[in-house]
Amino acid sequence: MARLQEKYAKEILPTLGEKFGRKNVHSLPKLTKIVINMGVGKAITDKNRMTEAVDQLAMISGQKPQITKAKISVSGFRLREGMEVGCRVTLRGKRMYEFLDRLINLALPRIRDFRGVNPKSFDGNGNYNMGLSEQMVFPEVDPDKVNFTQGMDITICSSIRNDDEARELLKAFGMPFRE
Repeated sequence: MARLQEKYAKEILPTLGEKFGRKNVHSLPKLTKIVINMGVGKAITDKNRMTEAVDQLAMISGQKPQITKAKISVSGFRLREGMEVGCRVTLRGKRMYEFLDRLINLALPRIRDFRGVNPKSFDGNGNYNMGLSEQMVFPEVDPDKVNFTQGMDITICSSIRNDDEARELLKAFGMPFRE
C-alpha cells in the first residue's frame, strides 16, 4: 500500500469525518484519478519531440502514455486531422497515490521561486487543475538526457462535487496552497 493511501485511511478519513460531521466514510471525499497531459505541439515539425515526451512521461508516471491525435484540421497551425499532438496518462489506485506523494514532497519544492499552488484552480466540481512549466522538477528525469523542456497539465479528480471539501482533502494530503 502506498504511503499516502495508508495515511488517507488511518488519519485523513477520521479527521474529515469530524470536520464535516459525517459518520458514513463513503460520503467523505476521496481521490478517484489523476490525469497528466503533455501537449507537444512542436511534434508536428519534429517527430523526436513526441518520442522524448512519451519516454519522460512514462518515467514520471510509471505507466505507458497514450498518444493523443488532433481531432480537427487547423490550417493556421499547419495541423491536419489525425496528427500526433500530445500524450496523456490516467493514474488510479496505488500509482495515483505514489505520484501525488512525489508531486507534493519532491517536485513542487524543487520549483524555483515556489510560493504555493493556486487555491482557486478548482473547476466547480471538486477537481483541481495545475500546470508545470517543465518536466525536470521530477527526480526521475535525468537533466543530461533532456533536449527540450516540456510543460504538463495535472488534473486531480475527487469523488466529491464540492470545491471546499475537495480543497480540505488536498490540504490534508499536504498540498502547499498559496495563502
